[in-house]
Amino acid sequence: MSVSINVTVAGNGSSKPVDVSVNGVCIPRDDIVREMQHHPADKPAAAWLEAAQALVVRELLLQRAAALGLTPEPLTADGRRETDDEALMRAVIEREVAVPEPDEATCRRYYDNNIGRFRSSDIYEASHILFAALPADQVAYAQARTDAEAVLAALRDNPHSFAALARAHSRCPSASQGGNLGQLTADQVTPEFAEALEAMAPGDISAAPVATRYGFHIIELARKHDGRTLPFEAVAERIADYLRDSVMHRAQAQYIARLVSAARIDGIALAGAAEHYVN
Repeated sequence: MSVSINVTVAGNGSSKPVDVSVNGVCIPRDDIVREMQHHPADKPAAAWLEAAQALVVRELLLQRAAALGLTPEPLTADGRRETDDEALMRAVIEREVAVPEPDEATCRRYYDNNIGRFRSSDIYEASHILFAALPADQVAYAQARTDAEAVLAALRDNPHSFAALARAHSRCPSASQGGNLGQLTADQVTPEFAEALEAMAPGDISAAPVATRYGFHIIELARKHDGRTLPFEAVAERIADYLRDSVMHRAQAQYIARLVSAARIDGIALAGAAEHYVN
């Protein structure tokens, strides 16, 4: 169970580590130091604070478990068994944090309001001729552009020669297949390549060489298969899981905030607008 709370060290914002206690129970400095390995930060003081705040919330949950008279019942998942403390903290959350199950109407409302998230990607069937050069090598990059423009001019005269020109000039492994890249989605190529594909119609050859970090490309788009909006039934379970996790996250945060407000915590002072997260 990991925790994140925005805090400042007690005592005029000092960044020097001080003794930390929760309802009179001291959190040993050695424990905080060991916990720091799980909270990488730019500065040691920041890591110390993150470790201290994590142990503060841990102590709050364990104290609440004792008040409720809970006994640990560790679970095992993926070959790992919970520690007794982890089991107790989980039991507190399960007992005291109520999370309503999202109903179909709520899921449908989310679906309707976020319909763009449930559209499958467009699929392109494309080929290219790559004139490889790194942008940092200005001479080679300029030569690659010149070579690409010359081959593009030849393609304008004879568009059907694309595969032959790809075999002769492309510096991509796809050259042996006439530049054929097979089926692609926009997230599988560079942003510049994707932008060019999206502007093309089937049968088009790119009007100008397309510059990317790999060099210059001449692109031929053979076919485009438009994405489609997935039906609600296909994504209903995914939406329910997302909404359930989102509500649980907020409910846990509010619960931790209540525990903090009711506790006496010395050594760190919570910021006024601090947020509390339990993951």
